[in-house]
Amino acid sequence: MKKIVVIIAVILLILVAVSLLFFRHTPFAYSGVVEAVQVDLSPRVTGEIVKLYAQEGSDISAGQVLAELDCKDIKQLAGIAEKEFTRAATMLKTSAGSQAAYDRAKYNYDDAALKQSWCKITSPLNGKVLYRYMREGELAQSGKKIFTVSDLSEVEVWVFVPHDTLASLKTGEKLTGLIPETGQAFDGRISVINDTAEFTPKNVQTRSERTRLVYGIKTKFKNDARLSLKPGMTLEINLQK
Repeated sequence: MKKIVVIIAVILLILVAVSLLFFRHTPFAYSGVVEAVQVDLSPRVTGEIVKLYAQEGSDISAGQVLAELDCKDIKQLAGIAEKEFTRAATMLKTSAGSQAAYDRAKYNYDDAALKQSWCKITSPLNGKVLYRYMREGELAQSGKKIFTVSDLSEVEVWVFVPHDTLASLKTGEKLTGLIPETGQAFDGRISVINDTAEFTPKNVQTRSERTRLVYGIKTKFKNDARLSLKPGMTLEINLQK
């Protein structure tokens, strides 16, 4: 009986020693949520949507037309302004015209041309359509979102670290992020280290963690060709050397 007790005690001691060694050499990974620059696209003028050129998930390039509005009234005014400008320019060459009349006509012509260009909604960046909110035939109000687009080639992840960890960190330092579910790795770097401490964000669950003062670290990661990193995903980052 005593031998059995001794054997069990030895086994327990071995298990404890192995556990201590494992946790001592396993680096702590800080986790954060993937974020990307998102841009909401809305028209500057009101009009019926006659054509949508992109769907959710579509790859887009800067300057690409994503939506087109009818804008019948704007086009009609642009036509009138063009005729008046042509007439004023012709009359300016004779004594029948004046510089003031020409300047007014040119202003109206340029203003109408600008508003007419607003009838086409273009992408400001290379990236992907995340959301499409409206359909063809709907009336798009000025300022109402039609698309949300994002450049996912590089994403950001904020993590929060205690004061003692800051000494070993610097901006530009390279690091690796992992998707915890798959173990897929991404190369990244530290882009910003906050100078001011703050309380741990509220989404941290434990009370002891919420009461700690921490420093925000913004990291950036290059996304792969499959755009595996998407906004809202969790990424684990090892900041220990």
